[in-house]
Amino acid sequence: MKKPISLLLVLCMLLALAACGGQERTAPDAPNPPAQTEGTADSSAPDPADAPEPDPADSPAPAPEEEPPVPAEYLILDPTVMPEGGQRDGVTYAAYDGVVEHLFFHPVIAYPELAFDGDAQANGLDDFMVTVNEFNKILDSLYEKDYILVDIGDVWSETTGEDGTPKMVRNTLYIPEGKTPMVFSYDDTNYYPYMLENGFAHKLVLGEDGKVWSWGLDPQGQEVTSRDLDAIPILDKFVEEHPDFSPFGAKACLSLTGYEGILGYRTQTDGAVEWTEALEANRQREREAVKPIIEELRRTGWTFGSHTWGHIRLGSGNMAKIQADTQKWFDEVGSLVGETDILFYPHGERPDGGDWKQTGEAFKYLQSQGFRVFCSVGVESFSFIKKDICAVICDRLHPDGKTLRWSRNRYLRFYDAKDIMDLDIRPDLGLGEDWNS
Repeated sequence: MKKPISLLLVLCMLLALAACGGQERTAPDAPNPPAQTEGTADSSAPDPADAPEPDPADSPAPAPEEEPPVPAEYLILDPTVMPEGGQRDGVTYAAYDGVVEHLFFHPVIAYPELAFDGDAQANGLDDFMVTVNEFNKILDSLYEKDYILVDIGDVWSETTGEDGTPKMVRNTLYIPEGKTPMVFSYDDTNYYPYMLENGFAHKLVLGEDGKVWSWGLDPQGQEVTSRDLDAIPILDKFVEEHPDFSPFGAKACLSLTGYEGILGYRTQTDGAVEWTEALEANRQREREAVKPIIEELRRTGWTFGSHTWGHIRLGSGNMAKIQADTQKWFDEVGSLVGETDILFYPHGERPDGGDWKQTGEAFKYLQSQGFRVFCSVGVESFSFIKKDICAVICDRLHPDGKTLRWSRNRYLRFYDAKDIMDLDIRPDLGLGEDWNS
């Protein structure tokens, strides 16, 4: 009797389903029907309008949208304001009116085997760049010697003099006792084509964690996304691990040209080719792609300055060229990174030679465009507030192959080149006499 009863139960269940209007469903492992190619529909196929309405229960639940990472709060403080009570987090602060040191770097060499391969670029890269390993060791030495980072924009301010004219003043900085303030700037963080072939990162990107990473190709041509192969994410990581190296949240000022775009994105126009709608559309895509990176850099203590659009020589006296170049920088770079009052001289070339003694037409024009701090290159962290115009001129020191080889003693207050330089991978170009001391 068990078998007939079972058959009777099955029959009853089928009748009940039919009474409820149950629909036939495709088996879970049934293949989807082949997609129709646009323009080749089969006229014998049933009209989709005649198909029954889909049962919402048949549709798979949409995959949850991945939430973008929430960036950690990044605190930026003003070093010109003494903390209440003279202490913050148990650290005592004191007024500082001494020299604010200023070091600048170019992009760092990620793969020395590509940079120092004996080609036409090798000696120039040896002169003006440091490797990732050297940069890391410089950071370690500066930290051990109690230097801390401050924003160049906090060192001087524009104010109004007693006679009613604007002038620049040097600010008193309130810094942790025993520390020495230092400004960092990075020139040419544009990632020019010659760099891409010689062992540098290719561009900055945002990682899955929302932080700034570098992207590039290793010597085997494989894509590499890293926080260890470019000076920008390297400094970010260093400050994360040593927050007392940047007690106010400052990082560095990025000195940008525009003729090959910025930060690895080709945001530039190019007068050497016929400009087309396709080229402009690509430029606009690149501009949109770089905006989130600029925003994250600004949020986390990085600032921006002009290095002129075309890396031009400001001492040429060609005012038409200087004016056109300046406007192009505002249009193509300033429109992305925002206003800046910092100008870094290309080639370290001052527009007026010893321009703390004279103020020529080029300097007056650049100052009229909003620039107030004018940075060159020299043998000391020198600065001078001009008396005849609202501006500051200053020199920066340059850790690179040249000074590592030939100026060891001058940089001993920062690091010892003997502990820094990768002699085993650089060209054999000799060393200064002070290496023997």
